[in-house]
Amino acid sequence: MHLTERKGNEKIALMVRLQTRLSQEPVRSASADQIKAVALRLFAERGVDGVTVREIATAAGQKNHGAVGYYFGSKEALVREIILDGVIAIDQRRNALLDRLESEGGPRAVREVVDVLIFPAADPDDHYYLRFIVMLTMTHRDLMMNALENRWNSGYQSCLDHLRRLMPPMPLVLQNQRLLFMGAALGAVLAARQQAMADSSRLHPVWDSPASLEHFAQSLTALLEAPFELPSDLVGSE
Repeated sequence: MHLTERKGNEKIALMVRLQTRLSQEPVRSASADQIKAVALRLFAERGVDGVTVREIATAAGQKNHGAVGYYFGSKEALVREIILDGVIAIDQRRNALLDRLESEGGPRAVREVVDVLIFPAADPDDHYYLRFIVMLTMTHRDLMMNALENRWNSGYQSCLDHLRRLMPPMPLVLQNQRLLFMGAALGAVLAARQQAMADSSRLHPVWDSPASLEHFAQSLTALLEAPFELPSDLVGSE
């Protein structure tokens, strides 16, 4: 075989391998996306510790029980990727709303900031992410915070900065408590809403109504703006 012929055959073989790899990438991507979607649902329902990688692979229709390791490297890496998928989307929506308010000289009221906190996270098509996050934060807070890398919750942090500026005057220790109460209520109520909306077996009059989110926004605003009546010895200090 001539050198030029051998090089030609090698080039053809390389092109065939490249075409094969490219044709397989969408399949791999679709499989990985399916695994993430199934894992998110299972984690939201049972918690990260209540689900094995074998159960995820089986529920995702993967014949290979090592599919999670193959596509993601480890269960923890899968969890981190699911965290980032949702938190980045929410953070981008919050920052877009804040950018618009700030370009107009705002936000000027606590309620405006509360809307930025609630509505970008209340995706009507998502029935699992906030449930997953609330449970994960209670059981694996360090993993959650490490995944954020101090960069993917900038919209939430900016909202806190605006709330500190807009809330009524009160001791710093009480202001911090109010913000903690608000954050806990935000996650718990939106996660409860997701759980109800995921149940298609019956109607959910409270959560099906658009008025429920409006009332929740009013309630959070009231929590942040309510007067306080505490003896000075109970207020404490930072």
